[in-house]
Parts: sequence; C-alpha cells; structure tokens
Amino acid sequence: MNRPLVSALAGLASLAATATPHAADVPYPAGYRSWTHVKSMVIQPGHPLHASFGGIHHLYANAKAMQGYKTGRFQNGSVIVFDLLEANTTDNAITEGPRKVAGVMHRDTGKYATTGGWGFEGFVAGDPAQRAVGANAKTACFDCHAPQKNTGYVFSTWRQ
Repeated sequence: MNRPLVSALAGLASLAATATPHAADVPYPAGYRSWTHVKSMVIQPGHPLHASFGGIHHLYANAKAMQGYKTGRFQNGSVIVFDLLEANTTDNAITEGPRKVAGVMHRDTGKYATTGGWGFEGFVAGDPAQRAVGANAKTACFDCHAPQKNTGYVFSTWRQ
C-alpha cells in the first residue's frame, strides 16, 4: 500500500475512534461483489489523486443505487461501493493486488443530512472492523463530493 494512503487512513482511523456513535454507523456492505458492477478505472502515477487513490477502482451498486443511476435520483437505502485495489504492473499488464480500502456511500437523508444525505465510510483493506472515516466524513469525503450535487453527489455514471 502506498505510504500517503496509509498515513491518511491511519489519521482517519484515529479520528473515527473518537467519533460519536451515529457518525460511524455506515454498515459494511456484505456481499457487495455480487451487486451490479458499475464501472472500473485505474489511477496511475501522474494523476492528481494518485497519492490517495492510486490503483484499480471497481464500483458496485445495490439494486436501489442502480435505480438512482438510471433515474438520477438516489433513494434511501442506495449503497455504492468504491473497491480500491493496488495496481500491479508486470509484463505490460496491470493486475489487481491487495485491497486497499472498500469505500462506501450509504443513502439515508435523515441520518446523514449534513453530508448531502449520504453516509461515507472507508473500510481499510476491506475489513469491516477497520473504519477509516468515522466523524471525519465531511472533510474526508463529502467536501469532494459536494460539487456533484446535480448528480446526487455521485461521481460515477451508469454506462449501458
């Protein structure tokens, strides 16, 4: 795992430990790899987000989130998972390495009103017990998603 991401996740994990109980309640999305695969992306060295998010990204959506992708309106209960894995390059091929983080957006407009109706959490290495965001969801996640208000605070789009 790259050192800047490890440092950032470690800092976020320490903040999560002091979070109020409701701030760290985004549930781990068990079974998300069987949900609809929305798209994939590789962030390589030279990209502005490489230090934090370099690697292979796979995005998954549950059934409610898929309705949101198709209609432009994400209902409560929508869940999107940003699965980030190390990108290994060997013999002119990029392959998946270990999971760095499973990032989760969980839609609940009442519970997460201060972050656009989305709860944000990152599970270090995909481990449900290792939360990386907690109380820091506004600055760690939502401030970046805020400009996407017209698309429900979601960066990705559904491609048929």
